[in-house]
Amino acid sequence: MNSSKDLRAKIRRGEPSVGTWLQLPCPDVAEIIGRMGYEWAAVDMEHGSFTRAMLPDMFRALERWGTLPFARVAEAEMSEIKAALDSGARGLIFPMIESREQLDKAIAWSLYPGGERFKAGRRGVGFCRANAFGLDFAKHAAPGESLGQDIVLAAQIEHVDALANLGSIFAHPRLDACMVGPYDLSASMDLTGRFDHPDFLGALAFIELKAREHGIALGYHVVQPDEKALNAKIAEGYSFLAYGIDALFLQLSGRPPLPRNPQNNPL
Repeated sequence: MNSSKDLRAKIRRGEPSVGTWLQLPCPDVAEIIGRMGYEWAAVDMEHGSFTRAMLPDMFRALERWGTLPFARVAEAEMSEIKAALDSGARGLIFPMIESREQLDKAIAWSLYPGGERFKAGRRGVGFCRANAFGLDFAKHAAPGESLGQDIVLAAQIEHVDALANLGSIFAHPRLDACMVGPYDLSASMDLTGRFDHPDFLGALAFIELKAREHGIALGYHVVQPDEKALNAKIAEGYSFLAYGIDALFLQLSGRPPLPRNPQNNPL
């Protein structure tokens, strides 16, 4: 398994890293995804059905085959961030970041105090799975970067209101990547799912411009699994890419060969 430190350096260099998204609260599914070669996989605590107690087993299943366990927290708040990190997440994706103030708090809650490159951390120090329930506790006081300082931190840009604040958001010294949430961003522009609309494309171009100005890795969720769409984003310079969702993989590969009887369709 590559380290989160290595992944941070990779995406900052503009080299593509492809991960995926998990919404099904099943460690067996996570283990299958982990075996498929993704560098990271994000447990979706916003739209998935996960409890805090489920997270360690989800993360263990991913780690079994060398996939870095990430979490997209339900909201960028202390309790959500603490639950994911103490359970062993090696990266966090913050949803709906619209201001620098939001991001400042989220990143401070994500990092322990006293890091060499970011000293303003406010993460609570205690025995948890992230430090082997205390077996690795001495690393907190080790010289240089202490335990947990190299997690990947990404801000989702998902609302048109965030565009006016991108300069200050992307100037945060510890932000690694942004990730465009295309459905939410388009919905906030009253263009839900219309990814070819000029206004949506203009917003996307502005995000790309600001991210490059500040040296922030460009990220995007290619929701519908489509290899051509993924390669197109890589060609455009995106390096932090989520590809598909576990539930969508199941839907697309498991459709019956015969037309469904609409009377049996619960929807």
